[in-house]
Amino acid sequence: MNQIEAVFLDRDGTIGGDDTVHYPEEFELFPYAAEEINRLKRDNIKLFTFTNQPGISRGLAKEEDFLNELREFGFDDIYLCPHSHNEGCACRKPNTGMLEEAQRTHDLTLENCVVIGDRWSDMAAAAKAGCMKILVRTGAGESSLTAHSEKLKGIKIDYIANDLKDAVSWLYENFIQSDRA
Repeated sequence: MNQIEAVFLDRDGTIGGDDTVHYPEEFELFPYAAEEINRLKRDNIKLFTFTNQPGISRGLAKEEDFLNELREFGFDDIYLCPHSHNEGCACRKPNTGMLEEAQRTHDLTLENCVVIGDRWSDMAAAAKAGCMKILVRTGAGESSLTAHSEKLKGIKIDYIANDLKDAVSWLYENFIQSDRA
């Protein structure tokens, strides 16, 4: 990998919450997540979120509420799939539509981008797009490694992190030069 152009973070289970969807009024970041988001931003790493939110299409939540919440967290851009599992869209992970939209919008080389997520579908989308793949053990991470391990067959995960803080630290140790001590 050349220099990292962008980091894509999944929402539920990766930056906060657990292995279920929590709507914006109920969602809480992990205690360290804001610090890790700001750490990347300070070093001018483009930071995007990409998240499946099928509750929007079912009328359980409003897209604008998710967008407002994610903007407050400091993301440079937000990629959100509002479709349910069976709508057949191109954006819903494990499809690559959200990553490809970011590629077009921000003139990215996806092979120089990192996906950090907790689900097999995050890793599958990253693999199809050619991104670096970091699976966190938080949220659904453990079950992705055990109960859903067959869905990860053939996918080389670059790093399995305990949590977002571990994932970002690994990136700094291996790929990101920081001017800060």
